[in-house]
Amino acid sequence: MRKLIIPLSVVVVLLALLAFSTTYTVRFTEVAVKTRFGSAVKIKDEPGLGFKWPYPIENVTTYDKRTRLVIARSETQQTADDFQIIVESYLTYRVTDPLKFFKSFSNAGDRSVDHYRKAEDDVLRDLLRSALGETSKFKMGDLFSSVAGQSKLPELEQSVLTTLNGTTESSKPMGDYGIEITTVGISRIILPEETTNSVIARMGANRDRLAERYESEGRSQARAIEAEALSQAAKIRAFAERRADEILAKGEAEAAPYLAMQNVNPDLAVFIQNIRLMRDAMAKKFTLIFSADDYGMQVFDPNVLKDAGGTLPVPSQMRGAGDEQASGSEG
Repeated sequence: MRKLIIPLSVVVVLLALLAFSTTYTVRFTEVAVKTRFGSAVKIKDEPGLGFKWPYPIENVTTYDKRTRLVIARSETQQTADDFQIIVESYLTYRVTDPLKFFKSFSNAGDRSVDHYRKAEDDVLRDLLRSALGETSKFKMGDLFSSVAGQSKLPELEQSVLTTLNGTTESSKPMGDYGIEITTVGISRIILPEETTNSVIARMGANRDRLAERYESEGRSQARAIEAEALSQAAKIRAFAERRADEILAKGEAEAAPYLAMQNVNPDLAVFIQNIRLMRDAMAKKFTLIFSADDYGMQVFDPNVLKDAGGTLPVPSQMRGAGDEQASGSEG
């Protein structure tokens, strides 16, 4: 029995090695390419166990069907308004045709990781760097906006993605590599120092232009408002003068009969006007001011009695009249 253990162990090991070399397993996230003497003969995209001839007759290379990420180096790009910016970008891709992918990159080695490395380093990163030239179609103000949702960065990313999924430098579509680029993103944009200073200077100049434009518009509107005000004032003044002339003419027409009546006896008309004036004036509180030198007002002067020694002075006219009466009586 002990003699059979060693041969049985050898047989088991040989069977295990044979099974390992003639079978392979495909996970649900993978797809396998089976090659015979280096040429692809079959693709297995269903998960499970598969069979093959031992190496070197047949070999199996498995590729992950999930999306992979490629990060590109920072590149200096120029915008449509001649600004220099540093763009950091990335893309995601997946293998859609493992047979084409194998034929395109199998010369990098036997392992799938070698194929991925060659695809990313020799094709995808170079193409992404070239496609970022789409930045030259956008202005700095398009990429950076103070208003939420106004930036055109998504448009730039979509433009780069369209370029990548179109044709390569050799006019070969990405589908011929067995690759589909699913997304392109701009992870960061850096402004060099000279670009920052230039942006600040242009922003200041732009603000000055806006201020000058607003001031010019304000002066224009002020002149328009002033002209409108002067026009309205002239219309109002003309209307008022015309209305005053009409009222004056109407008053003169109504006063004409009374003036004609007053011209019949002017003295009487003046007397009546004086009476009316006194009546209107005395209807209210008023004050009359007379000078003590006026005729008959001397008696109201408080210094008269002191100067006359206690007797009232007799006006010269009154004194003359008394003397005449006395002489007449004597005669």
